Amino acid sequence: MVVAYVMVKVNTGEADRLKASMSDLDGVEEVHVVAGDVDFVVKVNVDSPGAVKEVAATGIQGISGVENTQTYIAMD
Repeated sequence: MVVAYVMVKVNTGEADRLKASMSDLDGVEEVHVVAGDVDFVVKVNVDSPGAVKEVAATGIQGISGVENTQTYIAMD
C-alpha cells in the first residue's frame, strides 16, 4: 500500500461540497479542513504510486473550485 497526503488549495468557500466530493473518490481515506497555507489535507491510501497520481491529478484536481495541490508520499 502507498499512503500519500495531498494538500489542497481552493478558490471557493464551498467547504462542505468540496469535502464531500473529495471523500467520494476511490482511494481517499480521510479529508480534513485545515487552517494555514492550504484549505484541506487529504489522506490517500492506494496500491501504487501511479494510483496516487490518478487520485490527485485526475480526481482532486478535476473538482470544480480546486486551485492547486501538492502531494507528499509517506516513506514509512
